[in-house]
Amino acid sequence: MRKSSCRYVINALGKGGETYYTHCKDKAEVKQWIADHRDRVSMNDVKVIDNNRHPLLKWLSVKL
Repeated sequence: MRKSSCRYVINALGKGGETYYTHCKDKAEVKQWIADHRDRVSMNDVKVIDNNRHPLLKWLSVKL
């Protein structure tokens, strides 16, 4: 079984309608990404998913 090195998934909607999707390995990297993109994304539309707590994402990462 392959272990994913990216724990967090960020899905965000930009102020101009853009879609942002990225992976981060820890909370510090998530905070840095949000700080770097705060002026471009709608903070109400930022979703951060923890792969360790989301069973469907665990199942998908094992299947890939």
